[in-house]
Amino acid sequence: MTVVRSTSSPARQERHWLLPSALAEQLDPDPARPGGRPRRTARDWCVDTACFLLAVVIGLLTADALENEPGLSPGVQAADQLVGALACAAVWLRRRRPVGLAVALVPVSLVSATAGGAVLASLFTLAVHRPFRYVAWTGGAFIALQPLYYRLRPDPELPYVGAVLFGFLLTTAAVGWGMLARSKRQLLVSLRDRARRAETEARLRAEQAQRLAREDIAREMHDVLAHRLTLLSVHAGALEFRPDAPREEVARAAGVIRESAHEALQDLREIIGVLRTGHADEPDDAGRPQPTLAALDALVTESREAGMTVTLAGRVAESAAVPAAVGRTAYRIAQEALTNARKHAPGTEVSVSVTGAPGDGLTVTVRNAPPDRDVPPVPGSGQGLIGLTERATLTGGTLRHGPTADGGFEVRGWLPWG
Repeated sequence: MTVVRSTSSPARQERHWLLPSALAEQLDPDPARPGGRPRRTARDWCVDTACFLLAVVIGLLTADALENEPGLSPGVQAADQLVGALACAAVWLRRRRPVGLAVALVPVSLVSATAGGAVLASLFTLAVHRPFRYVAWTGGAFIALQPLYYRLRPDPELPYVGAVLFGFLLTTAAVGWGMLARSKRQLLVSLRDRARRAETEARLRAEQAQRLAREDIAREMHDVLAHRLTLLSVHAGALEFRPDAPREEVARAAGVIRESAHEALQDLREIIGVLRTGHADEPDDAGRPQPTLAALDALVTESREAGMTVTLAGRVAESAAVPAAVGRTAYRIAQEALTNARKHAPGTEVSVSVTGAPGDGLTVTVRNAPPDRDVPPVPGSGQGLIGLTERATLTGGTLRHGPTADGGFEVRGWLPWG
């Protein structure tokens, strides 16, 4: 025999305490009970108990008034109270059979005055759990029987028209309250569905941004790798066609071949695992110039010419010694961070810092001050940072971004430099 243990989370347990079981099942279905009737929550037990007690209180008050009703024999009074007690007990079935209970209690209300509270509870439940067409037919039948009931059993304290109007108001109040509760539940369900769709769309956009970042990295790595192999092929061909070259020239060419092969191997390791579509209709990007860390000065100058206030706080003493892949990634981080600052904090001062050394890694920090005015949100924000995080991760580094203590924003990336 297999014992299934409940693995409900604290959020689910809190949901069971605060929400009706039907609404909680719609918002967060229980995988342990697929397609089954949801269990009553603590709130359900409280509400069911309150409905039962309300029906009993109304029945008791009506039973006291039966003694003042003219022409009513003790046997009829006892039968009325017995039927009313059974109707009150049937209130506990209102969640399982809302339509059947309401339909069954409508003719009962014609013969039993003490069943009035149970009838109102059944109509309220029907309005909460079923569409309006069920409520219209059942509630309309109950209202149509009110004039006949008060004609057969007139109220000793109210005139005929007043009694009929009072019954109509009670029925309308119960049905209206139930419809209001149903509309609130439907609103919550629609908001949850909309939130789930938004989360799904955001996840798809993030996955697409990661895929595009991988494709861009694959193209850049392809270009760099092709450059390394071409250089290696040229020097190897020179040695092949000039076997009588001086010893120094042969040694220099062999050193270039060894270094190019080593760098090509490093680039090949970085490209492994990176997705590249390679569709035939994509434009050929081979041969395009790749940015390096040395191009950071030109990027800062270009941003200043565009009207930004940018300061280059730190520099690397030997930028040429930075590996090509690391330099490209650092350049892309600074480029995307400056673009974000221009879009989300226009007119603020931006500081760019690049520090590091072989063995310690390369750190790129871009920080901007808080904007001096409200900036409207930009559609699709955050996708560039997702791509940068993917790029930094593929190179073995990390990327952190978020608001600063003074209300600004900071992007900090660390890249390996070994």
